[in-house]
Amino acid sequence: MPFNRVSSNKLYIQIYEQILHEIEIGTFKVGDKLPSEKLLCDQFGVSRAPVRQAISALELNGFVLSKQGEGAYVKNTVSASKDSDSSNVLNSVSPEEIIESRMEIEPIIAKYAAQRATIEDIEKLNNIISKMESETNDGVYNPITDDEFHQTIAKATKNDLLIKFIQDISDSMGHQKMWKFLRDRTVTRSDYRQVNYEEHKQIIEAIEVHDDIKASKLMTLHMNNLFERYWKK
Repeated sequence: MPFNRVSSNKLYIQIYEQILHEIEIGTFKVGDKLPSEKLLCDQFGVSRAPVRQAISALELNGFVLSKQGEGAYVKNTVSASKDSDSSNVLNSVSPEEIIESRMEIEPIIAKYAAQRATIEDIEKLNNIISKMESETNDGVYNPITDDEFHQTIAKATKNDLLIKFIQDISDSMGHQKMWKFLRDRTVTRSDYRQVNYEEHKQIIEAIEVHDDIKASKLMTLHMNNLFERYWKK
């Protein structure tokens, strides 16, 4: 069935609604496989990010079940989630918006942190990276430690507005169920834990020697890699 191309800042919501409509009218029945991600991207005229977010939202709301390496299958024609949960998934800040915001602002924060970090700031960052190293060696990814790392860098800027930006982003990540859903499927994977730790460590090393250009570049690389990890198959 042909889907309509979409154009909006909330692309994934339009994609979600079109696919859900086809499920509700019986075009896709329980047990049917949805079109491939590539085909959906072509039909909607978008990249894989909003398509993946739409499928994830459908899965979170109980309509489909994704099988690794196979695709997404219709599970229910009515939501298995409470209305409030469904609304939260669609109306909260999207994972793509979170990552895009982080890609823009975090390199700037790393730059100012490298310029202004005190001995105490660097000590706190080294304590955090030591904790992250232990967790990584134990085969654990702890989002609380990761969040503490980025918030501590923001505090090292001594800029209250930048600190607030990161806190707002952190709050958005904490309240968005789909962010956690995608994070647990990608960033927490064993093949990403070590490289994630190494990237954090290199950023701290640049801040410690007050190399603002390097700190900004490393944070840019880290954010770009984060984007790729979230939308990688």
